[in-house]
Amino acid sequence: MEAFDVIVVGGGHAGAEAAHAAARMGMSVGLFSINLDTIGRMPCSPSIGGLAKSHLVKEIDAMGGIMAEVADETAIHYRVLNTKKGPAVRATRTQNDRRLYEMGIKRRLERFEGIHLRQARVDSVVVKGSAVGGIIDHTGNFYQARAVIITAGTFLSGTIHLGDRSIPAGRAGEEGAYELAKSLRSLGLKTGRHKTGTPPRLLRDSIDFSVMARQNTDEDYMPLSFSAPRNDLPKLACYLTRTTGLTHEIIRKNIELSPLYSGAIKGLPARYCPSLEDKVMKFGDRDGHQVIIEPEGINTDEVYASGLGNSMPVELQWEIVRSVPGLENAEILRPAYAIEYDFIYPTQLFPSLETRVVGGLYLAGQVNGTSGYEEAGAQGMVAGINAALKLRGEDPFVPARSEAYAGVMVDDLTTRGTTEPYRMFTSRAEYRLMLRETNALFRLGDHALRLGLIDGQRYARIRHVLDEIRRTKEELSRTSVYVAGDRFSKKPGVDKAEKITAEKLLRRPGITITNLVEAGIIKPLDPEAGAEVEVEVKYDGYIKRQLKDIERLKGLEKKLIPPDIDYKAIPGLSNELKERLEKVRPRNLSQASRIEGMTPAGLQALSIGLRLINP
Repeated sequence: MEAFDVIVVGGGHAGAEAAHAAARMGMSVGLFSINLDTIGRMPCSPSIGGLAKSHLVKEIDAMGGIMAEVADETAIHYRVLNTKKGPAVRATRTQNDRRLYEMGIKRRLERFEGIHLRQARVDSVVVKGSAVGGIIDHTGNFYQARAVIITAGTFLSGTIHLGDRSIPAGRAGEEGAYELAKSLRSLGLKTGRHKTGTPPRLLRDSIDFSVMARQNTDEDYMPLSFSAPRNDLPKLACYLTRTTGLTHEIIRKNIELSPLYSGAIKGLPARYCPSLEDKVMKFGDRDGHQVIIEPEGINTDEVYASGLGNSMPVELQWEIVRSVPGLENAEILRPAYAIEYDFIYPTQLFPSLETRVVGGLYLAGQVNGTSGYEEAGAQGMVAGINAALKLRGEDPFVPARSEAYAGVMVDDLTTRGTTEPYRMFTSRAEYRLMLRETNALFRLGDHALRLGLIDGQRYARIRHVLDEIRRTKEELSRTSVYVAGDRFSKKPGVDKAEKITAEKLLRRPGITITNLVEAGIIKPLDPEAGAEVEVEVKYDGYIKRQLKDIERLKGLEKKLIPPDIDYKAIPGLSNELKERLEKVRPRNLSQASRIEGMTPAGLQALSIGLRLINP
């Protein structure tokens, strides 16, 4: 019998980060995957990052994770999004070589001391008393563990839908996890049903790119990782086209053949990432929908047709694809499909991502009702850290909403829950100006060092950048500049010049930190430091206001709620609120304030009730 401190079930993005985090904290980790060749797989888009998602990737990197490092190592296209908007919503997105990415993740796990990869299908979780004891695989073999992290993705009772065909599978060509789904339900965990999908893959040489808009890689970007050097892989272009009236006509005429509309699919899809059938049927007034042809890698002619995701019969998919400009002669290498799978309602979890029903059992990724590689990776990181902390006998690590997007996500899931696939948006974070993708290192560096996720050398580099930010801001405040119109200089040689500080000059629209460096007003500085200086100077007033809001939030967080409190005994709470509070059992007034249906009057009643309990 093999025994591990922690067993991770699933080798996707959540599983990889969970195993890596727990091992970095000194645990022996068994990572179980149905197929070891699929560790780190990108089953949908071959990309990392994007709006709000890059913030999560940067946070994983700040906590010593591997997603950002491998993304930079295998990037074949960079795109910086929202460049004309404020710093809170700017984001970096990479296109990656799919196979190199998978190999990069697997290589790091294989070579990390303390991680042991095992190819087996896990069929059940073994519980001893009220705590987890290990798992049993498909051969009946028992593996002992003091903590188990389930990161099953779309594999729990997975079913692929293609037209009128329903195929049991976890992903195309991979078996699902049906016994494990039954095992989790037998433990008392309530499950729901979600639906997601993936578009067709096409042969590059069969596409006419001359009628499409070319989108080259951005040259001016900041890598996702603090440690990975820029790679020397070829940078490939993406191409943009649109669906047509003919595309929409084909779908409308045959909509009854879609399992989404025939009733075959019961699971809820994501509203923000609709299939092509939904786009056509729900947004019929539009003359077209964007399609992006994305490269899958440098050593393959297979490309990803983003925007053409559907679950229509394969023969109709050929008509749909060939109705799009540039794809008139396209060959489908892999058809699009929809997949339906079980998820666990996340309000059954503590904020540490440990289940309430079984001690030492953690859930991370799509199994918690989320979607996206980045959301999965961040949850895996949190679960891996907390599994290790539990085994050490230490308090859980739960990042606050004011210090990490990972904290926002975990709080949303465990406090409010979700019925549709949850995706991270900047709008979900009330303190998003403080949670920029450029400052994740500085927000979480102290936590990472304390937990043993990064070493002293890396922390010293972080402190060096912070010192550079401080020194540069001081230099800007005491350096005089002579300004006349759009001209400025450190010397008083400009006619009718106004004398101001370099700090005030940087606050002006259109002036960047790069302008000041190029003009010789300040010395060249580290890119991470430069980005932070510019934001902190330009948005100083807004930042100070958010810091005051965060201090008020911390006041609510300090008002702890006893875990065994009887909500029925608190006067002034509605029966509905009592039921929700009983279900979620918030740890403090801050979390209680975010429970669905909570009102100012309800929060006041709860606050008064707590004072009566603890005068």
